[in-house]
Amino acid sequence: MNDTSPDRADNDFTEQDLADQPFTNQDRTQQDRTERELRAALETLACGVSAAPSPDAYRTARGDWLRRERRRRLVLAVLIAVVFTLAVLIGLWVLNHAPSDPGVIFSGTRNSIVPGTVPGVSP
Repeated sequence: MNDTSPDRADNDFTEQDLADQPFTNQDRTQQDRTERELRAALETLACGVSAAPSPDAYRTARGDWLRRERRRRLVLAVLIAVVFTLAVLIGLWVLNHAPSDPGVIFSGTRNSIVPGTVPGVSP
């Protein structure tokens, strides 16, 4: 067994070895208690794990996950297409209802009045 195994006997230490260690008896007791509690928690967790009910359980779970992923992507693509189509249709409707008469800026007249000048007076 390796040195970290809990089955290792610590009775081989002499009094001098124990005095050289940085841990006191209280620290060692605390460490032992922590190890016991951790072992109990891990054993409880391990008892809750069960084997797969069927040999192809992983394949079935993966297939379900892939099916949900495809459905999610399809819904997202349809939603994007609907939003894009609505945006294009609204834009075309707005452009179609724009006034057809030319504005002041694009009137095309040569003798337009420039702001700040007096009509009839040549510079």
